[in-house]
Amino acid sequence: MSAELVASLQEEVRTLARAREAVILAHNYQLPEVQDVADFVGDSLGLSREAARAEGRAIVFCGVHFMAETAKILSPEKTVLIPDLAAGCSLADSIDADQLRAWKAKHPGAVVVSYVNTSAAVKAESDYCCTSGNVRAVIESIPAEKEILFLPDLYLGLWAERVSGRRLQLWLGECHVHAGIRPQDVDRVLAEAPDAELLVHPECGCASQAMAFAGEHAHILSTEGMLTFAQQSEQKRFKVATEIGILHRLHKELPDKSFEPVNGEAVCRFMKMITLEKLRDSLRDWRYEVTVDREIAARARTAIERMVATG
Repeated sequence: MSAELVASLQEEVRTLARAREAVILAHNYQLPEVQDVADFVGDSLGLSREAARAEGRAIVFCGVHFMAETAKILSPEKTVLIPDLAAGCSLADSIDADQLRAWKAKHPGAVVVSYVNTSAAVKAESDYCCTSGNVRAVIESIPAEKEILFLPDLYLGLWAERVSGRRLQLWLGECHVHAGIRPQDVDRVLAEAPDAELLVHPECGCASQAMAFAGEHAHILSTEGMLTFAQQSEQKRFKVATEIGILHRLHKELPDKSFEPVNGEAVCRFMKMITLEKLRDSLRDWRYEVTVDREIAARARTAIERMVATG
């Protein structure tokens, strides 16, 4: 797509958003041209907080479906649109409400902590939600004597165990994109650029190895944490282990620093499904509206509000 067409579509999107009184929220993994037209770009925690306080008539969520559901639960009076209903999440699909209920039945009295990458129905069966940015704070807020069921991401759970010192019961789910960033990728990066700062998302299959072997130059962070760390660091070169969409924002906000992917093939096809054309059509044609069953939303709200308030 030419720069002229991108600029034209972005202006059309902005005009429609103003006319429709809509706020555009975009995740850090979205296409660059979509990020650039959003009112707010961030990670799951930041987007949830923005959804809770958003003004206007509607929220157009440029992300994946569970994120739009969360926005609807936090802002039930607003219309929430997602430009492509097929934008799902392999990690969220790794557990459903029936599976969680069966797991809970085997662990009576346990506290359920669900990563935000879950459906509204799973959140409704949970005591707490968390993001990668506040999972440690959420775990540490739960009384030490309580058993914790953590789902659905195995790698995030293993990292949470390590930093909190708590033993967790872990669901064996994974994000196929992050799980594909392997320990050998870290080994290669350390050999190529031993002085670079290594920024690793805790969902990555290399997170434990990075903590164990990369020394003081390895940092396990949410996407928002990566940006904050890079802003505050005196280092100029960074290797980044997460979905490559975050690189656009890092380069944009810190143009004097170098950011390179640990694995350049770490691309989430679901995050890339939303295009400028689909965003324009969503605003113009008022599609596709995201709804959540009222009872499920009411039950899920407590766990989500705990997430938003923590960390």
